[in-house]
Amino acid sequence: MIEKISGLYAGDKAGLVAAVNSMIDAKQPCQQLLVGTLAVEGDSQADLKHHGGLDRVLHHFPREHYSQYRRWDMMTGFKDAPAMGENISTVGLDETQVNIGDIFAIGEVRVQVTQGRSPCFKLNHQFGHPEFALAMQTSGLCGWFYRILTPGTLYLSDGIRLIERCSNISVRESMAIYFANQFDTTAYERLAHCPGLAQAWVVNLQRRLASQKIEPWQMRLFGPDATHSDLSD
Repeated sequence: MIEKISGLYAGDKAGLVAAVNSMIDAKQPCQQLLVGTLAVEGDSQADLKHHGGLDRVLHHFPREHYSQYRRWDMMTGFKDAPAMGENISTVGLDETQVNIGDIFAIGEVRVQVTQGRSPCFKLNHQFGHPEFALAMQTSGLCGWFYRILTPGTLYLSDGIRLIERCSNISVRESMAIYFANQFDTTAYERLAHCPGLAQAWVVNLQRRLASQKIEPWQMRLFGPDATHSDLSD
């Protein structure tokens, strides 16, 4: 699907974004990444509750999305990879072509797609726009996360090849279902049973179905001073 990766990135020096620890600006270009089942060597997460873990070892973000966000005037100044905090950057592969549960070979490493990125308010500060996270959630231009099936070393010269397709739900559709403003029992049940879906999303969908309510999104999207009371998560 992709003959050559555009960029590999890792970093372990946390900084402050909106007075909160963040690794979003820690990533630096690498020639290779040593990938384990739980983490990437030399790559850290500042918030282990919402980042990292078995289902979110690698973040893959399409590089062409930067130009789209620039066209939407969502950035203050010029930003490019790895400003999203991604580990893998490519051109020519996006959320409409990648499905939840897809198993890819990236060189010697085997990975599985688990979820799209759930954007948070730190992106608003990173890109200088108060609704950047909301725009990412609404558009689905979010990138996606991998769990690691076969550890190994990723190289810049590696291509990305689809090994197995396990579901018919694209990352873009999964974002539309998960972040829809209207409660949809049928869609939630379909997504919750999607092979490969991140366990955190499965649990949250089950919680919604049990409560018949969508959890509030304001804090995640806009931070501690959120005032958008009509938004749900």
